[in-house]
Amino acid sequence: MSVLRRVPRELRYILIAVLCLVSTFTLYAQSEVVPVSTSESVVTNSNEVPNTEPTTVSDDSNKAISVEVSPADEVLPKENESPSVILPDVIPQSNAEAKAATEKIVNKIETEVITPVENTINETKEKVVDTVNNTLSEPVKEAAPALTAPETPAEIAVTPTEKETVVESNDAAQTSEKALSQGSEAAPSSIADNELDSNNAKSQENIVAESQDNKAAEPKKEKKKETYLFEKSRGSTLAVILVLLVFVSYYTFQAQRGKEMFIRRISGLSAIEDAVGRATEMGRGVLYVPGIMDMDDIQTIAGVTILGHVARKTAEYDTDLYSPMTRSFVMSVAQEVVKQAYMEKGRVDAYRPDRINYLTDDQFGYVAGVGGIMMRDKPAACFYLGTFYAESLILAETGNTIGAIQIAGTAEPSQIPFFVAACDYTLIGEELFAASAYLSKNPREVGSLKGQDMVKVVIILAILMGTILVTLARTQLGQRFGFATAATTFMEYLK
Repeated sequence: MSVLRRVPRELRYILIAVLCLVSTFTLYAQSEVVPVSTSESVVTNSNEVPNTEPTTVSDDSNKAISVEVSPADEVLPKENESPSVILPDVIPQSNAEAKAATEKIVNKIETEVITPVENTINETKEKVVDTVNNTLSEPVKEAAPALTAPETPAEIAVTPTEKETVVESNDAAQTSEKALSQGSEAAPSSIADNELDSNNAKSQENIVAESQDNKAAEPKKEKKKETYLFEKSRGSTLAVILVLLVFVSYYTFQAQRGKEMFIRRISGLSAIEDAVGRATEMGRGVLYVPGIMDMDDIQTIAGVTILGHVARKTAEYDTDLYSPMTRSFVMSVAQEVVKQAYMEKGRVDAYRPDRINYLTDDQFGYVAGVGGIMMRDKPAACFYLGTFYAESLILAETGNTIGAIQIAGTAEPSQIPFFVAACDYTLIGEELFAASAYLSKNPREVGSLKGQDMVKVVIILAILMGTILVTLARTQLGQRFGFATAATTFMEYLK
């Protein structure tokens, strides 16, 4: 060995890598397994003549595989057998042993795959037949008149649930037959068992669903409706009404006995007498507009009520009163109210019904007519008390141009800013409804106003109390002393 030239150190690693690749490819080639037909096995004897030509092997998937077989590993197929290759590491078997192995495989398939599937199919069919027979054997109660026509075997009444059961059982049979056809092609028995389990579960679910449908079809007993003298959910409304009646009755009784009730001063109402007196001094009339809505509106009623007080002042001071209307019924009511005011003052001869006239129902047509009256007669005092919408600013600006003193009032929140900007005095919201009691000092009206104010105070106190309880319930101190329960009970009662 010393004669041979020593391999250079740089080539050692290359040589080692080449040897590793060669060994790897060799092991990989030996580990490759050519698929062998599961139907029969081919065994060769060592005495058969070797053949060095390449042999073509075909598997069950109809694919041709070309394999070079060495003389030692060559396999000669017999008649009616598909050629296959046995690797060198496989021990050759004799014909008897191959047949015995084949019989064992067939018996295993029959016992583990075919027999359970057939048993399951038979059981499913028996269940379906029993279900259909039981359903058909039940007596028909209400649908008897519908069976007068002759029935054919295809028209037998079957419920949708039973149809689904029959269809699914047929599907299960077809699936099991497919599993049998594929079992000989190395289909694992576990897959067939899983399919059978799923089919059994489906059939059981269908039977349970059918029983539930039959129970649902039974007539349910109607529950008797409980009757109450009072609706419990409206208890809070009843409490508010009772409190209102108590306060209104009490303060009305006190006012009728002569007790003075305090009502705060409303500057707009206090200025009515000054406005009428100014118009009288200037020798010009008074214009009164009670809104543009009909008598079914509460603001129109309040406006017509205030018109009576203004008419008493104009009758006392002998001043002209103009009151154009946008509704015919409001015109009739206003004429009677003004006439009654003039009669109370003993000035029936000064009453002019033609000045309390009807113009039109059209909103802006009415505004145009009122504007024309204002520009022609130039009243010294203008009153706008009632329901107003887009025409509020038009009327107020027109009155401002003629230099009139203007007093307005409405409960429409969107129109209050325009009146505040363009008029001298403005009644905001509920001040319009309190005007009648403020001007007349009638005990019934004053007592009603006082009672309503006291109910508002009670409602405000209830809101504050609920707010405090809910706030304390969210603190640690409130949870310790039970404010959370009190707040929940209080809020549920208010609902």
